[in-house]
Amino acid sequence: MGTGALYVVSTPIGNLEDITLRALRILKSVALIAAEDTRRTRKLLTHFGIKARLTSYFEHNERLKAGEIIEVLKGGLDVALVSDAGTPGISDPGYRLIELALADEKAIQVVPVPGASALLSVLSVSGMPIDAFTFLGFVPSGDAAKNSFFLETLAFHDHTFVVYESARRLKDTLISMRALLGDVHVCMGREMTKAHEEALRGALSVVIGALNGRELKGEVTLVFRTLKKDKAAPDVPARILRLLDAGMSVKDAVKAVSTEFDLPRGEVYREALKVKGSLKSDEPETI
Repeated sequence: MGTGALYVVSTPIGNLEDITLRALRILKSVALIAAEDTRRTRKLLTHFGIKARLTSYFEHNERLKAGEIIEVLKGGLDVALVSDAGTPGISDPGYRLIELALADEKAIQVVPVPGASALLSVLSVSGMPIDAFTFLGFVPSGDAAKNSFFLETLAFHDHTFVVYESARRLKDTLISMRALLGDVHVCMGREMTKAHEEALRGALSVVIGALNGRELKGEVTLVFRTLKKDKAAPDVPARILRLLDAGMSVKDAVKAVSTEFDLPRGEVYREALKVKGSLKSDEPETI
């Protein structure tokens, strides 16, 4: 008896009409559906009148469940892998199951069933060049990690990047991006394909201003375009001042500027001390 096939099935990110006819056929025919959240997947299946056996497969049970699912496949039964929304394997644990299936000695067949993706949806309406782009996944939490994360993008010039971020942290992340990357062009996509779909485009300062006073929910996709840096005559003090004004520590500002302009860290540190000293001298005396 041969092995079953693992179908990697994309599901709608909002509008249920975005599911494909092929995805519906596969979900009806497989012996098991491995879902990131069985409750959400059950709602999708119920909407389309599909009765299927479900098992949970998410970040905290992946090691145990992956082995069980592989055994089902080795037993000759087909399995569909789905995420909460969109294409499995993109910033979710689905890739680990796929990796195991491909590495198995019985050579389990892995079949893509393409469809909706938040990443591609926002890219397609961003208005930026997308002949080449880099997807960076979720923005890390914490100021230091976030600063290092965005500094990595400075190694590229005139390039399009895509990140995921939570709505709760969105404004702080946009402010950090402006401090580190400049007032670059960005497209913020939220609730894509849903009733309240929203795309904000423009310079970071414009998008930040448009979000002032608003409370957003859910996850957001950001597309942004870095600008070519002129390293011939970098204005180091001005750059340091800008980062310090954004709330960055002297240590992190030195690291950022030395990386951006490819300068010795000691040289940048001396400039940072001068900038910090000038800021203190400008403070009014207290009596």
